[in-house]
Formats: sequence, structure tokens, C-alpha cells
Amino acid sequence: MPYRVDLPDGSADALDRLVELDALDVEISHGNAIAALMPDSVPPEQVASALGVDTVAVCPARARDDGSVWVLSLRSVRVGRLLIVPAHFEAEPNALRLIDASAFGTGLHPTTALCLEAIEEAAEIDRPDALLDVGTGSGVLALGALRLGVPRALGIDADEEALRVTAENARLNELGNRLWLARGGPEAVARTWPLVVANILAAPLIEMAPDLVRRVGHHGHLVLSGIPSSAEQDVDQAYRRLGMRRVSVKSRAGWIALVMRASW
Repeated sequence: MPYRVDLPDGSADALDRLVELDALDVEISHGNAIAALMPDSVPPEQVASALGVDTVAVCPARARDDGSVWVLSLRSVRVGRLLIVPAHFEAEPNALRLIDASAFGTGLHPTTALCLEAIEEAAEIDRPDALLDVGTGSGVLALGALRLGVPRALGIDADEEALRVTAENARLNELGNRLWLARGGPEAVARTWPLVVANILAAPLIEMAPDLVRRVGHHGHLVLSGIPSSAEQDVDQAYRRLGMRRVSVKSRAGWIALVMRASW
């Protein structure tokens, strides 16, 4: 597990050494203090030796995005036209602000960015009148879609805490009147949707494929992510067998997002 090191009086040279040691994240604060997240493959003794000191102060690191992203602190991130900002930051009027919570979806993970890019493309080519977000987490995809011009969205999740976080994020962004929330999976939804997104994991995506496909409307689009590159073909085949046609694939940092269209 990555760990944090703190240098109360760092230097540009120390910063370079940390980067050379494959630091996952580095921050410089007032007074030249440096904090860094180090991979567990680099022991603290090696860090101290590279910096020319006897020891370094070490403490546990905190994971972000439900334990899948390691950064020192939350930060703003831009994905296409959408700016995602931590709730306590100052932000421009159209930014999407998110509270710091355990639910997945800060915008930092590659799969979130891939989904948002696909949603933005769909909104620009033939804007859907509604979106279904399966496994909504923090609500970042549903709320991002609303910011990008989709009129309304439904976010569903089996985790009650995720729904609470999404509701708070919707309130914070004054989008609560355009976002509906429900507990459960795609089998709990009765109607079909012109755009369905599911950023989960490869195995659950394959397992729930029949239920997800039933939620896609006439010539509707389906965005699937949370898929490691090694599982691309397995997920693709599961949905093609059910009548979905592959439109495109996006990739980043070993993850992919499949964009598919209903053949009916």
C-alpha cells in the first residue's frame, strides 16, 4: 500500500529525487515543505538515501475515489467542457462541485473521465432527453450529463450511502429538480432510456448484461466502463450477443470504455 512522506524543508532537488523514485503524487506547500505519496515498492530507507537524510517522516496514505486513486488531496479536474471541483473550492458558475465522500467518482479516475467524454460526445451529436446512470456512486456521471445539457437523469445504486452522497451533490449544484434517485440495479427500472451509462467492473457488467440491455431504448446508446483492457473482448461479446453494436472504444491508463448502440 502506498505511504506518505513529509519533508518540512524541501528543495527543487528533493522534488526531482522523489519524482525519479516514481512518487504517485507530490505537493509543495508554504515554506518549501514537500509531501509525497510513495509506492510500497520503494521503501522509506531508499527515499531517505536518495534525499541524503537519515530518516523521513512516514504516515499512512489516504486513497481517493473509493480506494482506487491515490492523491495527497482532492483537486479540480477538467474533462472536456466539464470542470469538476471539490465542494470547498471556489468555482466558476458552471463547474460541477462534489463533496469529499467515500462514494466512487471524484473525476480523478480514468474510467470516470472516459465516461464523461462519451456522454459529452453523445450530447453534442444527438442530445438524449434522459440518461440512466447505473451504479451512480457520487453521481458524477449523472450530474455531469445534466451540466452538459442532458435534460434529466436517473441515478441508481445498491448502496444507500452512495444515494445519500449523490443527493447532497445534486443539492449543492442546484440540480435536484432534474435528477431522480432509486435504490437497486437495472432490473429495478421499468422503462427504457436513450442513453445508459454503467461505470462498474467487468465481471458485474457481464453478469447484468441482459438487464442493462433491456434498459436501452430504440437505437439508444450504452456506455460501459470500469473495464481493464484485458477484459475488453469478454465484455464486448457479452453485449453483442444481446444485439448491441459496437460504436467506439476509448482507452486510458489501462482502462477502456465501450460505446455501444442498440440494433433495434
